[in-house]
Amino acid sequence: MKKLIISALILAAFTACKKETSDTENSEKDSTAVAAGSQNNEYAEAVIPFKKIELSPAETSKILGKQNNDTLYVNNFFATWCGPCMKEIPHFKEKMAEMKGQPVKFTFIDLDSKDDWDTAVKKFAEEQNLSNHIVLLDGSQLTPEFFSTNFKKWDGGAIPFTFMRKGDKTDETLGSMSMEMLTEKLESFK
Repeated sequence: MKKLIISALILAAFTACKKETSDTENSEKDSTAVAAGSQNNEYAEAVIPFKKIELSPAETSKILGKQNNDTLYVNNFFATWCGPCMKEIPHFKEKMAEMKGQPVKFTFIDLDSKDDWDTAVKKFAEEQNLSNHIVLLDGSQLTPEFFSTNFKKWDGGAIPFTFMRKGDKTDETLGSMSMEMLTEKLESFK
C-alpha cells in the first residue's frame, strides 16, 4: 500500500510539473541559455566534479530541522526533468553569489530517479557549478509521514518546493519563485 501511495505522489509531482512545463517551455529555454551564457562569461572557475551524496529521509529531516546557530538554511527540492525547477535555479545561483560570505547555506535536494543520478543530475550539477550544493534523495523511500513531519504545506505532490529555516522561523514555497519573490523571502529572515 505504501508503494502505491509513493508511486501516486511521484506521478502527481511529475504530472504537475509537466503541465507547467508546456506553458513555459520557451521562456525556460531562454532562461537556461542566459544562465549558461552568464556562467561561461562571468565565472572562470574550474568545473567541480559532482560527488553523489545520497541522503536517507531521516538524514534529510535532520538537515531540515532547527539548528542552534544564526545561519539561514535554504533547501530547494527539484528534479532535472522539472521545467519550473530549472526556471528558478538561475535566481538561486544569483542569490548564492550575492550572499557569499554571509551566514546562509543553499542546498538543492534532487528528486530525480536513481537511474539519472550519474547522467542527467551529474551533467546539470557540473554545468551549473552546483556540485557542492546538490544532495540526492531517493523519492521511492519517502512516505506521507516524511512530509507531515517536516512541512506544514507540502505533501510531496508537486515540485519545485523551497523550505527556508533560520532558528524557529520557517518559510515554505510550493512552485517556482521569481527573483523578486526569492529576494523578498530571503530579506524576511534578516
